[in-house]
Amino acid sequence: MKNFFKKLKKTGNKKSKTLAKIEYGIDKPFLIITFILIGVGLVIFSSAIIMLIGTAKYDTVRFNQYGLGFIGGLILMFICYKIPITFWRKNSFYIYVLSIIAMILVFIPGVGVSHGGARRWVEVFGIRFQPAEIYKIGAILYMSLWFMKDFGKKLDTQKNFYSRTLPLISILGISAILFLLQPDTDILGVICLSGVIMYLLSGGNFKDIFVLGCIGIIAMGIIIFSRPYVMKRVQIFLNPSLDPTGSGYQFQQSLIAIGSGGIAGRGYGQSIQKFKYLPEPIGDSVFAVASEDFGFIGSSLLIFLYILFLMRGFKLAKKSSSYGSLVIVGLLCLIVIQSFVNMSAMMGMLPLSGTPLIFVSQGGTSLLISLMSIGIILSASKEKKLKVE
Repeated sequence: MKNFFKKLKKTGNKKSKTLAKIEYGIDKPFLIITFILIGVGLVIFSSAIIMLIGTAKYDTVRFNQYGLGFIGGLILMFICYKIPITFWRKNSFYIYVLSIIAMILVFIPGVGVSHGGARRWVEVFGIRFQPAEIYKIGAILYMSLWFMKDFGKKLDTQKNFYSRTLPLISILGISAILFLLQPDTDILGVICLSGVIMYLLSGGNFKDIFVLGCIGIIAMGIIIFSRPYVMKRVQIFLNPSLDPTGSGYQFQQSLIAIGSGGIAGRGYGQSIQKFKYLPEPIGDSVFAVASEDFGFIGSSLLIFLYILFLMRGFKLAKKSSSYGSLVIVGLLCLIVIQSFVNMSAMMGMLPLSGTPLIFVSQGGTSLLISLMSIGIILSASKEKKLKVE
């Protein structure tokens, strides 16, 4: 990882003597990997829902939402690819402000929608979406704007604090307020981790991260002990047999589903656990259903595709400009971290979370914004820095 950071930092040296020029075409390998991942996700999602359509809790609306998110996302991906990365750089502040306003809308009566004690959705003209998905992109774009200013430069402690550490603290602080009020600690954690990775990539001080990490651990402890649902998740993770018919039910059923899939799985649409046993079979638990349907081979293939997606994305970041590199890495982190948190939770490696499995789980907004992110990544990959003598 350190070598990767060093290679990326080199693109940011002597910033005053560089210009940005659009000279790269679309990266076909990255696009192919992305579409294979999306295709596999569609197969898994359809396998999870196909036998559930028509039952009491599921109808064609769920599938239609996924389809609309997919089609709309492809359109947005193409549009964002065509928009120069300079547009996102120049307007990142305004995009971030708009994303904050969108997050505030969830608390307005008649606009914000509550579900399960959380206010994470906004409904306008019958269309429901999650502002958090928009906010994630806004935060990444704006953090990239700050971090690009001294990209790759070794700064003294004071300048590093004002140039990098303070912006990181400010943006993550705003994020913490907005997400804890909803509450949504899962996405907050993903944004924080992505921000820290971008900070280090820009040349940030490891000592500052150590201090912030200690503060973060203390804050995490406070959140765990002050929010019963988070505390329960941690307790279930530490003791899986605790409350097997209550809070630990989903955890137990997901492990049963994964184990019953064996090496090759039961076959397309043949999962048993999704019927009355496994909660959220096309949402948070879709990886468990995929493991039961397609077994160890199928689930391993999915994990491999995410790793391949990340590695190819890093290659794009290496040849991009300072801002482009930061945007690419930030958006890649959002997609991959969420996905691995979801899969790890289903396998018992992390506490259960509400993070979706990107490109697979239900949720039109998530799929729409994820494909939009791909478009921005492809746009950023076109920008290369040229040295001027």
